[in-house]
Amino acid sequence: QVQVVESGGGLVQAGGSLRLSCAASGSIFRINGMGWYRQAPGKQRELVAAFTSGGTTNYADSVKGRFTISRDNAKNTVYLQMNSLKPEDTAVYYCHAELYTLYSVRGDYWGQGTQVTVSS
Repeated sequence: QVQVVESGGGLVQAGGSLRLSCAASGSIFRINGMGWYRQAPGKQRELVAAFTSGGTTNYADSVKGRFTISRDNAKNTVYLQMNSLKPEDTAVYYCHAELYTLYSVRGDYWGQGTQVTVSS
């Protein structure tokens, strides 16, 4: 069993900041990649920021310079620091982990999502 749990969403005014956290727990052998996606109403889910299996980071063009992803490998946790938030950042933010379990099974795991609302 693997669990992915996000926290830290909420309501903020434009220009404000929020920090999201995501922890993966359970029967984890190795995490290959971990990051954040978001889905706004009526739109497809899109990558926001993620660590790849090679340890590099990918960011959506729309958040570069404003959002920063970081991680604590010992805790299987990633964070998303979101600064200079805009109304168009409003979405449900999902944490994703690609990992191998203790039983050598590779899988993609998603959190339940956390709402971020940016008011103008």
